[in-house]
Formats: sequence, C-alpha cells, structure tokens
Amino acid sequence: METRKSVTYLRDAWYVAALSSEVSAEGLFARTLLNTPVLIYRKQDGTPVALQDRCPHRFVPLSMGVRDGDEVMCKYHGLKFDCSGACTRNPHGNGHIPRAARVRTFPLLERFGFVWIWMGDAPADEAKLPDFSPLTEGHPNGVGFTYMHRNTYYELITDNVMDLSHVDHLHGEIISTRGQLTPQVPQVKETDSSVATRWEWRQTPPIFILNQFLPEPMAEARHFVEVKFMAPTTVQLQIGATQDEQAALDLADCVGQYDLHTTTPETDGTTHYFFATRRNHLVEDAEYNAAKIKGMHDAFVDEDGPYVDAQYATIGNADLLSLNPVLLSSDVGAVRARRILRSVIAEEVRRSQPDAADSRPVERV
Repeated sequence: METRKSVTYLRDAWYVAALSSEVSAEGLFARTLLNTPVLIYRKQDGTPVALQDRCPHRFVPLSMGVRDGDEVMCKYHGLKFDCSGACTRNPHGNGHIPRAARVRTFPLLERFGFVWIWMGDAPADEAKLPDFSPLTEGHPNGVGFTYMHRNTYYELITDNVMDLSHVDHLHGEIISTRGQLTPQVPQVKETDSSVATRWEWRQTPPIFILNQFLPEPMAEARHFVEVKFMAPTTVQLQIGATQDEQAALDLADCVGQYDLHTTTPETDGTTHYFFATRRNHLVEDAEYNAAKIKGMHDAFVDEDGPYVDAQYATIGNADLLSLNPVLLSSDVGAVRARRILRSVIAEEVRRSQPDAADSRPVERV
C-alpha cells in the first residue's frame, strides 16, 4: 500500500457542500469539507450561509450550539455570532467583545438542487460555476438527487465515471452495455479546464434503463453516452437511445437522461459523493422517480463503490500516474482529467505563492 500523503486541493472553485434538501429551514447542518469543519444553516429568509464550525474561544463546534434567529450561540460559554461571522454577544464580564472573536465564513450559491461552497481565499467568482440548468427544467418528478459517503480518495471516483468501459464488466443486467464500449477508443474533446469523452454504439436489446420507453423494447437501438469533466471534481453525463435511424444522437432526439456526478473531499481519504439525474421520459411519475434514483444510488454503492474503496486501500491518495499504471485506450478521458486538475492546481499555487511555487510547466497530454 502506498503511503498516505497530504493533498493540495484546488480552492478557488465551487464544490458541493450539500444537497439543497439536506439543509432544513431550521437547525444546524455540519459537514467537513476539504479537511475543514463547516456549519451551514438557513437564515429566516431561506438563504443558506456557511461558517467555519469552530468557536474561536475554546474551539467547540458551533454546530453543537443553538439558533437564535439568524444567529448562532455557542452553548459552551454563550458567545453569539451572526451570519457574517462577527461576535454579537459576550455574556461575560463587562460584555466587551474581543477583536479576535470572529468566525470565518464561506460564500455559498444555491443552484441546480445543490448548495455550492467557495473555500478559497480569492473572491468568489460565480462565473466559475458551470451551468447545469437542465437539472431544473421540467417536471419536479423528473429529477432525483442522492448523496453517498465513500472511504476513498476523490479522484478515484472521477476516474470511475470518466472511463465508462467498466460498465461492460462491472455492472449488472439493468445497465449492461453488452460489451460494446470496451472495443472502442472514445472520441475526445478538450479545453484548458475540461475534457469530454463520447461513445456511440448499437445494442440488442437496448440498455434496460431506457428500452421500455422505445417503440420496440427488445429490438436493436442506437446509443450514445458522453461524459464531460470540469475541474475540480464535476462530471456531467448524458446517455440516450433511439430506434430512429434519422435521429441525432443527443437528448433532444433520444430517450435518455442528464446526470451530474460531483464530489467534494471530506478529508484526504474520504469523500462526499453527490449525484443528480433528470430524464426526458415518464417525467411526472413520482413512484418511478423514487425507484429510479434508488436504483442509481444502489448501483454506485454496491457495484462501483467497493472497487474505488479497494483502490484507495491499495494505493492511497498517491498520484495514480506516478505509479506507472498500465494504461488502456479507454483511459484517455480519466488521464486527461487528472492532468487538467494538476495543471489548474499548479497555476493556483503559482498565483498564491509565486516565489515558492514550482515554475516549471505542467505536463499535458
């Protein structure tokens, strides 16, 4: 097993802190993100706010405290803090509030069914959050969300989603691709901060998550799947099928779904995994929607999860490419995603520590 090492994260970026549904109108929600304990709660107008989950007095988690309107009181000694992190009440002595009685806050955006957090020192840049608005378009019963906690390093989950040839070998009958992905070298499109890979194939019978919505459920259909990595941790996936030979292979002309996979490191070896899926069929059926998201959740937990966890148990959070792994044609997307992430992290380090950072160019494929 490789030795565990300290991880350098991209910080001037948006990560998912929680599903919107996880942060209730009342109460306090605590979660560790990028090795930092964070407290999230909603103001009385519903707007979410985030503070470091640590009272500056004795460092007790503020999430062990109580709400008082839009403020939080530490129950240990009664200090109270507003949503800007300022101490508003010191019940001790003459009530003087020390200058250091302040809690760090983090910018949040609530979009697309998630609460996103900016944990860097640079001013939060809303333009750096990609547009995932298809998740919000359509009937509310046509979209599902789920959360998973994994005992693994976050990049191993990105690798798993970027190389979908594993579907031919790992997954069961419901999402079987009948061995059609493995022989292909996927199409690739790359920018400085993203890479997309795409497969197109024919399959009989069609993939079972879609075939019942096609005219001939057991007859051959054309399929496509495309995954796009956006640094630091998000992969957007589209999959569809059609039996119309003239139809374009896209979600406008196919029966399919729009998925979002995104992870946020909890620690250097544990990860928060968030998933959303929006389909373009049977969109008003709430019972089917619940079954759909449960099925996707269970597939990740029971099939993908044990393998990415086992990878971490074997190699830790070592840079995979530094271990000289055998690379296959299907690895192209995952490898380029890793190199893109290394590049943007190195650039952030150079900006923040120009004298200490390595000025050598980062290798790209």
